[in-house]
Amino acid sequence: MAEDLLTQLKGMSTVVADTGDIDAIRRFEPTDATTNPSLILQAAQHEGRRERLAEIARQATDIDDALDAVAVEIGSEISSLVPGYVSTEVSARLSFDTDATLNRARSLIERYDRHGIGPERILIKVAATWEGIRAARQLEREGIRTNLTLLFSFVQAQACADAGVTLISPFVGRILDWYRAEWPDADFSGDNDPGVKSVKKIYEHYKGHGYGTIVMGASFRNTGEIIALAGCDRLTISPTLLEELAETCQPLERRLSPSGAETSPPEPLDEAEFRWAHNEDAMATAKLAEGIRRFTDDQRKLEKLLGELREGRG
Repeated sequence: MAEDLLTQLKGMSTVVADTGDIDAIRRFEPTDATTNPSLILQAAQHEGRRERLAEIARQATDIDDALDAVAVEIGSEISSLVPGYVSTEVSARLSFDTDATLNRARSLIERYDRHGIGPERILIKVAATWEGIRAARQLEREGIRTNLTLLFSFVQAQACADAGVTLISPFVGRILDWYRAEWPDADFSGDNDPGVKSVKKIYEHYKGHGYGTIVMGASFRNTGEIIALAGCDRLTISPTLLEELAETCQPLERRLSPSGAETSPPEPLDEAEFRWAHNEDAMATAKLAEGIRRFTDDQRKLEKLLGELREGRG
């Protein structure tokens, strides 16, 4: 009888938990873990954290200080459970401000250092805007590793590779969402899934040109998307889908395999080329803007919660 899909997948791709749920991380034993404002909000609302969050909120100098303190607190707890990277996100409000992103990223690394966690364990997540990618280039030069998120277009991936970022997170499910809304009667199953096609194209481009940037498929809507990308460098998966994979026993075929570089990398993109190519992709333009808004909305909810706790009303 075949092993369960999760066990087989771990032999082909590095499995990453897309959650701030400590219990889920303990159960599924991923190599890495990723968080974002939405996941931090979910983790912060756990009743068992309320007292500690109130303490953090009262000690913070302001709400931004409290937000970062909470993110690092949860990230530090996660780091004790995974052997690899923990991703922590810079505020989505800073997605179009390179200097502010740099300052916030350095501050997060300093906070982790005070928890005894070195920069080699942390990936700073930054939205893959032009400004975010410029910030990531500088952070990588400083020895701070980055995870470029909210990535929907091929040109975003190109620019991230040019910048030498450690890892990118192309979003599979959110791409599928857009195409389903536009063409509700189309067949987007299996290899027809536009999110799967996007990650495959990026993966093949990176391997074919010898880029060292890690490709980590993210934002999955179903296990079919994960199966179609078996072999991708990394796959970050929600607890619900991890459980489904763990409970399914069937053969798993490797779909992506690294190969040696075939050609030299193309010339780096300049800002005008990047902005024009991204603008030409209606899906990517819409989903990047929407993603920044959604993360900011959840950040506002977390700010409200911490503000109430700070004032003793939570």
